[in-house]
Amino acid sequence: MGSSIEGGEGAEAGGLSPLLQYLCFDTAIGLCGLAWSGQGIVGSQLPEASRGETRDRMRQRFPTARKAREGDAVPAFVQDAMACVKALASARPAVVSHVVLDERELTPFQRALFTLARQIPQGQTRSYGELAAQLKMPGGARAVGQAMGLNPFAPIVPCHRVLPAAGSRAGLGGFSAHGGAVTKARLLALEARATGQWVGQQGSLDLDHF
Repeated sequence: MGSSIEGGEGAEAGGLSPLLQYLCFDTAIGLCGLAWSGQGIVGSQLPEASRGETRDRMRQRFPTARKAREGDAVPAFVQDAMACVKALASARPAVVSHVVLDERELTPFQRALFTLARQIPQGQTRSYGELAAQLKMPGGARAVGQAMGLNPFAPIVPCHRVLPAAGSRAGLGGFSAHGGAVTKARLLALEARATGQWVGQQGSLDLDHF
């Protein structure tokens, strides 16, 4: 699929801070979106059921943001984020840990958790409990799962790589993007393909289905 941008210029809000901007762009899995401030990416959007619904969702999530017009210059960190999302959607290698995020609205726990999640290598997974243990939060798996469910940066913060413990009846766990666990499985399948894994190395994901 092409790489066209759907999405003006930054403006000052009360003369203090620039308004957000957003754009929508084509990827191999559909129309995705990014919103940003002068500090970094404030949110990303995976495809909804239709292109129109993706655009609507971006406007709902970022009601004060200006839509970037095709041909507008965008910051290098936005171009970087867009390239990462396109690569992930195309089953190509991508490193998300360096994408610049605006974390000012996050709690200290979310910042620490999302940093850990971005360090999970492409094609690998971790359990909610494993991340909780790394954060020195014994018994904190539920808190990790809840925070991942509120992740505004998917797939840049790859919450799809965080799963329930092996053997759990929860399967792949929840996923807040359109399609839920099916979309989560699809992203994991794409990552398995990008890293040359057998499907069995990530569980029962049927690559041919996607």
